[in-house]
Amino acid sequence: MRLILLGPPAAGKGTQAVNLSEKYNIPAISTGEMIRAEIAKGSDLGKKAQNLINGGKLLPDEIIVDMVRVRIKEDDCKAGFILDGFPRTVKQAEAAEKLGIAVDKVILIEVSDSDIVARISGRRHCENCKKGYHTIYSKPQVEGVCDVCGGKLVCRDDDTEETVKIRLAEYHEKTEPLVDYYSNKNLLVRVVGQEKIEDTTALMFKLLED
Repeated sequence: MRLILLGPPAAGKGTQAVNLSEKYNIPAISTGEMIRAEIAKGSDLGKKAQNLINGGKLLPDEIIVDMVRVRIKEDDCKAGFILDGFPRTVKQAEAAEKLGIAVDKVILIEVSDSDIVARISGRRHCENCKKGYHTIYSKPQVEGVCDVCGGKLVCRDDDTEETVKIRLAEYHEKTEPLVDYYSNKNLLVRVVGQEKIEDTTALMFKLLED
């Protein structure tokens, strides 16, 4: 089983990738993990990536795609894999196909922009003990105050509503075109993201087992 997970930021792709990995005993692979692994191994790819990162540059598509190609050749991928965060663009998808990276299904986790904004912008954490909260889903006993240590609850700079909308705009521009790309190849299936993570997981399992 070779899968790709698509969806907007905070759609729960990372959690669902882990859930799928545990159920089907295939690795969940993210581009971030691949980059760190190659750097740790000191491979040629890792050295190129480290040099670019040290120079404050983004990794070009060819390096990302090559890392995926190398990673899925490892023994733990013989029965399949789950790609989370790759590809991010149609250009990456086309490059992956040219290198023979084939998949069986692409699962799109659908969550509305308004729900994504609510999910991310509602996050809070204690500035002292770092315990996490949410203004809707995991409220503290006293608004703005940590249940554990009494510290002040704050919002990360990248969790503000303005920042979330920028991230969503980038997703719609660069990644969302993959929906039509994989639909045209009859690879795309859709799952409506639920409020509870476990409910989304159940829908994904049902989809894959029907």
